[in-house]
Amino acid sequence: MLATARAYATHLLTASGAVAGLLALLAAARADWTATFAWLGVAFVVDGIDGPLSRRYDTPTRAPIIDGVLLDLVVDYLTYVFVPLFALIEAGFLEGALGSAVALGVAFASALYFADTRMKTADRSFSGFPACWNMVALVVFVVTPRPTTVAWLLGVLAVLMFVPVWFVHPVRTARWRAVSLPVAVAWTVLAGLAVLAELAPAAWVVTALAVTGVYLLGIGAVQQVVARGAAARSGVA
Repeated sequence: MLATARAYATHLLTASGAVAGLLALLAAARADWTATFAWLGVAFVVDGIDGPLSRRYDTPTRAPIIDGVLLDLVVDYLTYVFVPLFALIEAGFLEGALGSAVALGVAFASALYFADTRMKTADRSFSGFPACWNMVALVVFVVTPRPTTVAWLLGVLAVLMFVPVWFVHPVRTARWRAVSLPVAVAWTVLAGLAVLAELAPAAWVVTALAVTGVYLLGIGAVQQVVARGAAARSGVA
């Protein structure tokens, strides 16, 4: 009985991310960007811990009435895609014909990506950019680049969703997890500091946020090269 309760409680935790997403959307509608990213941060943390809890409590077996994978995807689309895009539009980072086209394209492409059965690689990395627009949006709000730059950045990342380049999953990708997971935690803490500073953090926070972000964006591709090299050597051997 306790095991079943824990499994269903995990589903409830996942669903709570939708509540955080709605609160983030309402905050964005009134241009309260600090509250927007605070609530998106809550959803981000929930998404980071509900997966390990689901595996620990074996929710597919002990709480089969709820499809945890589907529930997670629904919540993630709201908090990783829809709300961040809305915030970028409302704040003027996606403006004009180019900005509108990119926003619509990202929403469309992300929906397809979330339903792509090839999303995960054999080592649990992501194949293609994993539509983490919440993370991108936070950096945009902190760095405040020109709208044209933001539009091109989002356009390139949207294309990368469907390019077979690996992007690390800090929790599930086993290779170099001892480094990737702490880096992901550090990025989350830095993002929290940026939110506490009302998206105008100290220079060192911005620099550290950029460095950890570049690691998380690029380390999967490095692992892909290493894995292919190892496979080639094994084939020769």
